[in-house]
Amino acid sequence: MKQSAFIKINPADSVVVCLRPMVKGEIIEIDGKKIELLQDTPAGHKVLLDDAPEGTNIIKYGYPIGHARQDLKAGEWVNENNLKTNLAGTLEYEYKPVNEILNIKNENRTFKGYVRKNGEVGVRNEIWIVPTVGCVNGIAEKLVELLTKETQLEGIDAIHAWHHNFGCSQLSDDHENTRKVLRDICLHPNAGAVLVLSLGCENNIPEDFMAMLGDYDKDRIRLLVTQRVEGDEIEEGMKVLRELYAIAKQDKRQDVPLSELRVGLKCGGSDGFSGITANPLVGELSDYVVAQGGTSVLTEVPEMFGAETILMNRCKTPELFEQTVSLINNFKNYFLSHGEPVGENPSPGNKAGGISTLEDKALGCTQKCGRAPVSGVMEYGERLQSKGLNLLSAPGNDLVASTALAASGCQIVLFTTGRGTPFGTFIPTMKISTNSGLYQRKPNWIDFNAGVLTEGIEMKDLVRQFIDKVIAVASGEKTRNEENGYREISIFKNGVTL
Repeated sequence: MKQSAFIKINPADSVVVCLRPMVKGEIIEIDGKKIELLQDTPAGHKVLLDDAPEGTNIIKYGYPIGHARQDLKAGEWVNENNLKTNLAGTLEYEYKPVNEILNIKNENRTFKGYVRKNGEVGVRNEIWIVPTVGCVNGIAEKLVELLTKETQLEGIDAIHAWHHNFGCSQLSDDHENTRKVLRDICLHPNAGAVLVLSLGCENNIPEDFMAMLGDYDKDRIRLLVTQRVEGDEIEEGMKVLRELYAIAKQDKRQDVPLSELRVGLKCGGSDGFSGITANPLVGELSDYVVAQGGTSVLTEVPEMFGAETILMNRCKTPELFEQTVSLINNFKNYFLSHGEPVGENPSPGNKAGGISTLEDKALGCTQKCGRAPVSGVMEYGERLQSKGLNLLSAPGNDLVASTALAASGCQIVLFTTGRGTPFGTFIPTMKISTNSGLYQRKPNWIDFNAGVLTEGIEMKDLVRQFIDKVIAVASGEKTRNEENGYREISIFKNGVTL
């Protein structure tokens, strides 16, 4: 991408995006005409190329991102104050399949992972404590502290307790969501061993929960019900953990083909550069992984609104198309059932960064999944069954969505951001900045800088660096969130608490 003051993303666009702050009176020369800026316009924001009467669709990425609230003049700064979403309620959709050939070679590359007994592959070898209910969070944290001090992490990557507030006083879907996500954590291949820690009287009945795990490795996943312990539950917990540690520390990394890599695709704190730099870069990585026989997962369903037909038409089969339609409309109905409009999404940070409507956000967001066909569609809490590109039902909230990606079986989350965030979920959460300013301000948060794509670096060159970086993380290189110890889970809740 050549250096310039602005970029027109698609030939059909009626706006350009400023790559640096531009001032009133500056001239944009494009498509054989000169346009004078009518206001100072921040970097990442949009400038109109032609007069747009009230109601005219504004085009970006080749698609409408909303319509003009009033008559607008060429050279105007287009933002949330003069642009209105076109989104409303649920829609009927027609399947118009698009099958784009990726034309990416299988390079037979490998990463160094941990092959588990069931054939799944982890990129970390950690010991986890999974509370079945929030009442035992304190015990779990105490056990982590003691085991870490005793072992000094010799032979393993980390020890964590995934505390949460649920597991009791929940009904119907909320209760099942909690059980499913905790089950998924217990079965995740990044764990070399798991202690399931229960109180004993919770709605999430310990024996029923263990039955949910199916045919699990009973040497590496153990249950402790603290109310049933005669005496000190800390002492009993340490006894079990020492046994689990003795098993897990024997595990060794080995070369594994990239076909076993599963990456989650997420963005948070997006800005006007997200759809120009970091998201397209992650999209290239997603296509590369899929071409190697691996898996990528896109979620944040509300941030697909306005770009959903692009994903629907990439579905491999009519059945997947229908599942994607349900994915979208079910989430729209979730909004409407709470009396909320489906287009009320961009956050204050999004708007400050240059994103004006949900369509604007969605068309940039969905670029993270590249051009590969959709091979699978999953409900919240489901585990991966299909290789290739998958869609997953979850909200846009960073913590909830990242947890859902990890719970589905992804070993790494690739998280693009324009505003920056330090958090991480229970798997490595790799931050990719959309702009160099963020990378320079927050080197303790950001793992990779995609902002150089506006500074003369070509995509084909940067994507090779990015592939190497992701493989290094899969092979053991720590992400910033891991180095900082910023790791947590968040479970989707929608109903009554008793």
